[in-house]
Amino acid sequence: MPTAPAQGQGPLAEATTSDHTLRRFLHGLPGVDPVGLETRAAALGTRSIKTTAKAYAIDLAISMIDLTTLEGADTPGKVRSLSTKALNPDPTDRSAPRTAAVCVYPDMVATAKAALAGSDVKVASVATAFPAGRAALDVKLGDVREAVAAGADEIDMVIDRGAFLSGDYMKVYEEIRAVKEASGAARLKVIFETGELSTYDNIRRASWIGMLAGADFIKTSTGKVGVNATPANTLLMLEAVRDFRAQTGVQVGVKPAGGIRTSKDAIKFLVLVNETVGADWLDNHWFRFGASSLLNDLLMQRQKLATGRYSGPDYVTVD
Repeated sequence: MPTAPAQGQGPLAEATTSDHTLRRFLHGLPGVDPVGLETRAAALGTRSIKTTAKAYAIDLAISMIDLTTLEGADTPGKVRSLSTKALNPDPTDRSAPRTAAVCVYPDMVATAKAALAGSDVKVASVATAFPAGRAALDVKLGDVREAVAAGADEIDMVIDRGAFLSGDYMKVYEEIRAVKEASGAARLKVIFETGELSTYDNIRRASWIGMLAGADFIKTSTGKVGVNATPANTLLMLEAVRDFRAQTGVQVGVKPAGGIRTSKDAIKFLVLVNETVGADWLDNHWFRFGASSLLNDLLMQRQKLATGRYSGPDYVTVD
């Protein structure tokens, strides 16, 4: 799949030639009908799933998790333990799939990389002064370069929400492009913090800025605010990546993050993916969950399907 077109290339090139053209393009996007969006998201969430499909969906969801620890109290031991869980989520059942990635702060990337050596589990690192993003650009780029130098396969950056909400779209666009360049071969996930963007129209505009600037993934949230991933905002972002590929031929991934805690929730999101963008996105290369606590419930539900009963409270580790 090709990467997103650089400024000056592709069918949407004129949209990013100046602040004026970018603003005109973004405000020319169709307005979002909040009631219609939320009604469709809710309706898709009521789809019934047969047992065999549920077992498949649970394994698929496990394989899509970015297992994450982003706390001030993180230690090398905690990161190594989380990496072990990513490699072998259920020690009693080796058929359980591995998670997609382990996500840590830049100073923990080398520890995670060593713990995951030889596996296909990726190391993702948050960067750009996560989660607030309140730092000078050179500081943010230094954050990214540190993570990449330590071996990060993926970078999760936060946009400057202050600039976006002030209408300085070009600043947001140019910062994403600079981070994309600093990321080198690492895939870039662009976090919007949808709970701070206030409106669905803003989420749609942020999605298009991210995609135009070269994001490999667009991501709802940091998980550090009150409102994170919802079916409605994820549906809106799925529609955006669908429309972007239709216009450019470029496929971009989606990552809902924060607040997704149960297998039932995860399956609702997978239904959204299947019904909105189809099977091309039903793979951890194009869809992720940023929800570490979700893994425990998925493992318990997986065990219930296999044995007919729930395990005790010590069946899964508590992160």
